[in-house]
Amino acid sequence: MVGVAVLAAALLLRYAALEAGVFPLDCAGAAADGIGGLCAAKWLLVQSFLHQRLGWLSFVLGLAAFATRRRGLAWAGWGSGIAGLVLYSFDPAAIGALLSLLVLARAASQRRRGEEQPGEEPRDGLGVGGLG
Repeated sequence: MVGVAVLAAALLLRYAALEAGVFPLDCAGAAADGIGGLCAAKWLLVQSFLHQRLGWLSFVLGLAAFATRRRGLAWAGWGSGIAGLVLYSFDPAAIGALLSLLVLARAASQRRRGEEQPGEEPRDGLGVGGLG
């Protein structure tokens, strides 16, 4: 449900606001003068996908979640990855979302069958017998 909500919000932001022309076309005010209202929102949105920042955020969160197996990082990486895929940060966002999804799928699998016992071999869960 979280993924669907993030996807809907990102699609709404992209197609109903950014590409539909809701934001002003000319936001030429200087940063020293202060940027307010819709110009500030447009500036923040553009900054999120400029140089694929949203995608790189997803990549870093997904990599950290994969390395540490933290579900909180995985949820953040998954959400930012979905948003990054919609908001022009395809390559790093896809990798970050997939790494995060691996952590979330692993955690769900462990919850369903209980925590693994220490010393259990990976082949035991697959039903694969020994070679010898």
